[in-house]
Amino acid sequence: MILEALKKAFPYTIPIFAGFWFLGLAYGIYMNVSGFSFVYPMIMSLIIFGGSLEFVAVEMLLSPFAPLQVLIMTLLIQARHLFYGLSMLDKFKGMGWKKYYLIFGMCDETFSINYTAEIPEDVDKGWFMFFITLLNHFYWFSGATIGGLIGSLLHFSTDGISFVMTAMFVVIFLEQWLKDKRHISAYIGLGASAICLIMFGANSFMIPTMATIIFLLAVFRKPLDRTEVVKQ
Repeated sequence: MILEALKKAFPYTIPIFAGFWFLGLAYGIYMNVSGFSFVYPMIMSLIIFGGSLEFVAVEMLLSPFAPLQVLIMTLLIQARHLFYGLSMLDKFKGMGWKKYYLIFGMCDETFSINYTAEIPEDVDKGWFMFFITLLNHFYWFSGATIGGLIGSLLHFSTDGISFVMTAMFVVIFLEQWLKDKRHISAYIGLGASAICLIMFGANSFMIPTMATIIFLLAVFRKPLDRTEVVKQ
């Protein structure tokens, strides 16, 4: 039963493997050229398991000690997981100890698969979701660790490698822009970013921007939901 769940789960994770390994390698190399041992990306990818947060964590580790700012930034970056978790409450019922790992390992890609996948009737749902989560976690962990190990062996310039995170967010934004015809949430994000950049400056606008975006999305949640219904 367990092996069958693994066999059924693995094909769903192949596209994630390609993306996670590339980004994980870039993250590990970025950590290495920033002066950190491979142990840092290895442990951080294993314990934190939050791609965008781990990239931001590099700058946090290199910046002056500011625990409150780090806490706020972390909560804002990962706040979307609160909504993921609420939508998965029913799916995680009755899964015993596996539920705790599923909660810990729920990233964007894992949530997307576990929420939408049509699990065969002869496969245990709990083990299927467990292996989806475990495989994706392993892809990121192994990529980050290998990147951290080979970073010191690279003899070409790695300047600009941190831009991989920016590129990733640009691609995600463009994909959402193409899917959404009204672009209301995109305009909220762009407008909040521009205003906060002007008001707070390039070094301090990130936290106010994310707080403003979350607030505005919460305020306009019902109109946005109605827009989705009309489109469908």
